[in-house]
Amino acid sequence: METLNSIECFVRSAEAGSFSEAGRRLGLTSAAVGKNVAKLEAGVGVRLFHRSTRHLTLTEAGQRFLAEVSGGLTTIQTAVANLGSAAGEPSGTLRVSMGNSFGLTYIVPLLDKFLTQYPRISPDWHFDNRPVDLLGENFDAAIGGGFDIAPGVVARDLGPAHRVLVASPQYLRERPSITGPDGLAECDGILVRSPQTGRVRSWPLRNRAGQQVPIQLRQHITMSDAEAVCRIAEMGMGIGLTSMPHAVPYLDSGRLLRVLPDWYVDGGMLALYFPAQNLLPAKTRAFVDFIVAHFRQHKLAHRFSAIR
Repeated sequence: METLNSIECFVRSAEAGSFSEAGRRLGLTSAAVGKNVAKLEAGVGVRLFHRSTRHLTLTEAGQRFLAEVSGGLTTIQTAVANLGSAAGEPSGTLRVSMGNSFGLTYIVPLLDKFLTQYPRISPDWHFDNRPVDLLGENFDAAIGGGFDIAPGVVARDLGPAHRVLVASPQYLRERPSITGPDGLAECDGILVRSPQTGRVRSWPLRNRAGQQVPIQLRQHITMSDAEAVCRIAEMGMGIGLTSMPHAVPYLDSGRLLRVLPDWYVDGGMLALYFPAQNLLPAKTRAFVDFIVAHFRQHKLAHRFSAIR
């Protein structure tokens, strides 16, 4: 197992380009990662990295070794992890990435039931409003909407990633009725900045008939979190564009109302992402099946749809 740990430190360091970043992904110190790699080099009698104060690059032997072991490492780790599941009880640390507000609203409340069913799984959940590198950052799964599927990753759709226009009843009472998309031009917009680009994406509105028009809201307030958009819209400060999962609690309570309810933004699908492996770790399979079953049982795909 010590050699396996050293090989994992080598692979993650090669992927990350530094011992410190590899350590962050593995939950180790930079020094511990460097020590494990040094042990591996001493054991095989070959230098695997060229080291400098700023750079970490593979030697020719390191490149060859990485190509030979990286795929097999995942298979071996999965097989070892599944040994603990031989009696039908998935176990091990489960690293999952999800959006902050979405995770707190829809996933964290399931934790007690999940751990009652799988007590030997140890959740290590990360809340971040960005698409993570599932394989490079060593995550078992991630939940998000509208992500590109990277090579070596598969997705299970959970529901539509629709976005809708919302405003407080007070804001709508104090302004002329908005009967069509052209009526948005005189309204203050509360928009979300993309975590990937740092910019506000220009989404087109569409309706059931397939018509598409640009959103002409004035960019009055910009946030980096969809939950913040809802809260600011609730304060009566403008019309927010936010995803349906974030809007649903506000719409259900009447704190926010749909603006132009026949129109919405199609952001693709909300999905659960995990590595494409022939031998998926039992802990990951348990989590995937648990979340998919919950979404199906509670008809969340229907609730997250902007089309009524």
